[in-house]
Amino acid sequence: MDENRVRCKGLESKFMSADEAAALVQPGATIGVSGFTPAGYPKAVPLALEKRANNGEDLKLTIMTGASVGPEIDEALAKSGAMARRYPYQTNSTLRKHINDRSIKYDDLHLRQSSQQVKEGFLGPVHFAIVEALAITEDGNIIPTTAVGNSNIYVESAEKVIIELNTSQPMDLEGIHDIYDIPLPPHREPIPISNVRDRIGKPYIECDPDKIVAIVETDLPDKTRSVAPVDDISKKMAQNLIGFLKQEVEEGRLPENLLPLQSGVGSVANAVLAGLEDSDFEHLEVYSEVLQDSVFSLIDCGKIDFASGTSITLSPEKAATLNEDIKKYRDKIILRPQEISNNPEVARRIGVIAMNTALEADIYGNVNSTHVAGTRMMNGIGGSGDFARSAYLTIFTTASTAKGGDVSSIVPFVSHVDHTEHDVMVLVTEQGVADLRGLAPTERAHLIIEKCVHPDYKDALRDYVKKAEQGKYLHTPHVLSEAFSWHERLNKTGSMKIKEDDK
Repeated sequence: MDENRVRCKGLESKFMSADEAAALVQPGATIGVSGFTPAGYPKAVPLALEKRANNGEDLKLTIMTGASVGPEIDEALAKSGAMARRYPYQTNSTLRKHINDRSIKYDDLHLRQSSQQVKEGFLGPVHFAIVEALAITEDGNIIPTTAVGNSNIYVESAEKVIIELNTSQPMDLEGIHDIYDIPLPPHREPIPISNVRDRIGKPYIECDPDKIVAIVETDLPDKTRSVAPVDDISKKMAQNLIGFLKQEVEEGRLPENLLPLQSGVGSVANAVLAGLEDSDFEHLEVYSEVLQDSVFSLIDCGKIDFASGTSITLSPEKAATLNEDIKKYRDKIILRPQEISNNPEVARRIGVIAMNTALEADIYGNVNSTHVAGTRMMNGIGGSGDFARSAYLTIFTTASTAKGGDVSSIVPFVSHVDHTEHDVMVLVTEQGVADLRGLAPTERAHLIIEKCVHPDYKDALRDYVKKAEQGKYLHTPHVLSEAFSWHERLNKTGSMKIKEDDK
């Protein structure tokens, strides 16, 4: 036992193997795990649970996380049949398949709201919290690793706590966390954050040591993926977005160093942020969920002064560098629980610029972030809804086409609405920027078609609007049978294009 990592006396008897810890979990249990994206999540105990399921046990586990997590949870427990239900967000292809064939029940929750739903008991009792830790303090409190997410909520709510003590994580991570708990109504007070840098909590998750039933020592790293190279389309989207932000500064609607930036997760979001490296913007701040490769690159080149999130999710290459140099970032980053990092109250107060990705958008500004053709769950809404309605400026980005050009990302009517026209202020594709603020629906439609739609689909959408405007009601004109035929064609053929054989 490393006394620097386990400082609480009396926990020596709690050390055991992953198999022994997993044996404590009863079939039908609800488990809250640490992690937010493939960062800071437990690995050894979930793999031991997978082994039990592969040996024939019908576990029927409910798994709750912060957001998506690594394959040791989402893939292993889905593939083995150990998982019966999942909250609140995922990105794993194996788990997605089981969600879409309904063998795993999935409730796609706003990430900020998942914390309250757990604390209120809306999702039932939490039997176990399985949390990855950097260290355990003298009082039994838990110092997280590369993510906070909902860890503090699960530790507070769980009947029993299993700790994975990950010795591969550098001790220099200690001190970057700021754990602040929001009481349930009617006992809430304003969250005292006025600036990105404000520290308001404790550097550890409070835990009653009597709840700790197992400590498993591991050295398994987070299984992250390499960042996809920035392609020409992503680069053009970034250029269009940066051009728009420059114009906002020139118009006096944004300060020269902008306002705190929030960015969604993934290669497109990473590419958009990466585009700021070659911009004139300096002294930027980030108030977001995930601190990705591009955030640290922008810190390295002097563009970002400070970044607040709930997890550090890096490519394997960048993670190796961070582990060696974490000391140089300690005064520039902070990790908070997701009910703080994603909190609409804070986002509105500090004036966040929210930049998130869309699967598709329609000509009136509604955005679908979750369902392909309205029926197939992709990942989930994630944190985009947390920020979209409360941000100072809400921007959605998407390539104008998908599937090699066979599918238009701009359609007459989205097949599933995650963000309504009331929340979407700006739409950006590689074709251009549509600033929708202050426009009536038909004005938005014409602007989106001219600025954001791929040339292959402009005429079809112009014809649609022209036909819709011949109807009786003209505020938001639609020909619904024709609008939904776009998605019916996609579900049948995988393409929106009308081929010669179909004419």
